Amino acid sequence: MGYQHERIYMKIKDLEYFQQLIKDQNFSRVAQHFGVSQPTITMAIQRLEHEFNTSFFVRDHVHRELRVTTTGQQFANHVDLILNELQVAHQEIDRANSTKVRFGLPPIIGNYYFPPLTPRLMRHQLMGSLETYEHGSRGLLKMLQHGELDMALLGSLTPLKEAQLKAQELARFPFQVVVGAAHPLAGQATADFAALKNEQFIIPDTEFFHDQAFKQMCRRAHFRPRILYRTADIHVIKAMVSENLGITFLTSLAIEPGDKVKQVEIQGPDLPIFHLSVAMRETEELTPRKQELWDLLTNHHN
Repeated sequence: MGYQHERIYMKIKDLEYFQQLIKDQNFSRVAQHFGVSQPTITMAIQRLEHEFNTSFFVRDHVHRELRVTTTGQQFANHVDLILNELQVAHQEIDRANSTKVRFGLPPIIGNYYFPPLTPRLMRHQLMGSLETYEHGSRGLLKMLQHGELDMALLGSLTPLKEAQLKAQELARFPFQVVVGAAHPLAGQATADFAALKNEQFIIPDTEFFHDQAFKQMCRRAHFRPRILYRTADIHVIKAMVSENLGITFLTSLAIEPGDKVKQVEIQGPDLPIFHLSVAMRETEELTPRKQELWDLLTNHHN
């Protein structure tokens, strides 16, 4: 039994050596990285190549280079997944008895969607269990996939379907043009996006999905936008728009009744939609607190 455990451990180390060799493409650097001898790395790679009956690397003695073969690159893709899953497994098992929930919350969702949920979470004594991480949805998605979060609310431009994730859509919100009360468009219910080519835009940073949707609309309308200012602070954007310094492109979720701005619907088919979902890893074994949080979020409108 002890021998089998040692084999599994050695195989994992072999995969780690292989992954690093793909990055460095130099045996001596990999050996130095792990603090082992170069023959240790060489033998590990030979074991893997023997097991799969192929060559993962080819030495180019003329140029003194190490080249990755097609099968080597193919195997590297699998190794990345395997080692990531092992890391996630360690994190999940280490936190199996934790009463805390590492919870991802993007800025717009955190400011405009999450607050009405907090009284219900407080009644169920869940607020004290949340360790909140605030980043853009793209960053939180990666953290979730790498096991750095237990659960997250995420925004996306399409229904959230990611390998190894369980996701449930909670709401959808349209994107709109938002202008100040003194802007000529303020009196219109709708607008053609192409008519905005001469406007100055104040828009969210590139970490927001707004940027992707905005670029999509500009490409369709065949114009390069004049961007006056970018910021991650939606309150600043709306304040600048209310002073008629420019216009913006936001999801309707980010507009509140007290905002001194006007919403203008965009005309046209196949307009981008802001999808709001809650997500977790499929392999996550939910503790009672995590299950209760998931149930409250997914049954919020019931």
